[in-house]
Amino acid sequence: MPRPFRTAILGFGISGKVFHAPLVAANGDFSLDVIVTADPQRAQDARASYPAARIVGTSAELFALIDSGEVELDVVVLGTPPGTHAEQARQAFARGLHVVADKPFVPTSSEGALLLREAAEAGVLLTVFQNRRWDADFLTLGKLLASGELGEVHSFESRFEWWLPEGFGNWRDTTTVAEGGGILHDLGAHLIDQAIQLFGPVQEAYGELDRRTEGAAADQDSFVSLLHASGVRSRLWMSGFAALPGARFSVSGSLGAYVKWGLDGQEPALAAGADPTAEEYGVETEEAWGTVSNGSTRRRVRPERGAYPAFYELLARALRGEGPLPVDPQDSIDVLRIIEELHHRSEHAPAPSTSSNTSFNTSSNTKEPTHEHG
Repeated sequence: MPRPFRTAILGFGISGKVFHAPLVAANGDFSLDVIVTADPQRAQDARASYPAARIVGTSAELFALIDSGEVELDVVVLGTPPGTHAEQARQAFARGLHVVADKPFVPTSSEGALLLREAAEAGVLLTVFQNRRWDADFLTLGKLLASGELGEVHSFESRFEWWLPEGFGNWRDTTTVAEGGGILHDLGAHLIDQAIQLFGPVQEAYGELDRRTEGAAADQDSFVSLLHASGVRSRLWMSGFAALPGARFSVSGSLGAYVKWGLDGQEPALAAGADPTAEEYGVETEEAWGTVSNGSTRRRVRPERGAYPAFYELLARALRGEGPLPVDPQDSIDVLRIIEELHHRSEHAPAPSTSSNTSFNTSSNTKEPTHEHG
């Protein structure tokens, strides 16, 4: 059997602890060798959960251990704030290490394009953890669209909404847009990516970016409207200020509509310690099923199984030269172009508005929409 890919996870907050560490540890193609965190409580949690992993305080300490030969690695996972990704990725590239960057990848598209070139020059692989491509509801919607049951889609509504009126209570409240902060960078990176994967390149975009709490460093409650080259209009909401969240998905087409309520259950399951290899992992309860209607009849839609483990399964194949990356980093760069344009227009919006009114007619994403994921 080939040796597992030796892996270090930088950061042990929500990203590292809830998503990456459980998925890496559960995949036999990887070994979780190092966890990097300077927080004493997180370090204690990491030792308790992954006793075989070495706990290191800083990325500088990790790279010094690599240089000394004390630690050998193949892959570095960046579960740190986005403003730190570029420098950490370059340190990894310089040591011949492959990199997984959590979304939104980096704060700007130009920085992402530069990193992509530098990874190619270093001969290493670089990908972005767009895990929401493997949400149960997203996989289900992709299958439904491919079946043609909805006909020609003209409207797609998508929401990530919570009730957090005091703010997120973490770095998301204090990180500036220049550092990759704000809910548009954070959740918009998922919603825009999903819309493009489903309906193709964007021709025009409009945004409303608002701050709700005093001293907020970036947007906390935002809306984005995208017009795709395919003619579909995507309307995307992301907010921590929704006491009664709207439907997760609402899709209208020439033959029918699909509505789905509630967020994918994989994140809370992983946070509660679920085994991602268990048979019941990713299976939605019947209460969470969506509904399809043709205007006269309705039926419940059994969802596809959620599949976050697929990201690392596909990454292992790519590392062995047996298939493409699980996520093309160019996709995330295209999303960042839209996000930074919306922010740019918001900064220059006429006073006293704090919203963004923008439209543009360009997108570097030339891919056709796809309805198959993982």
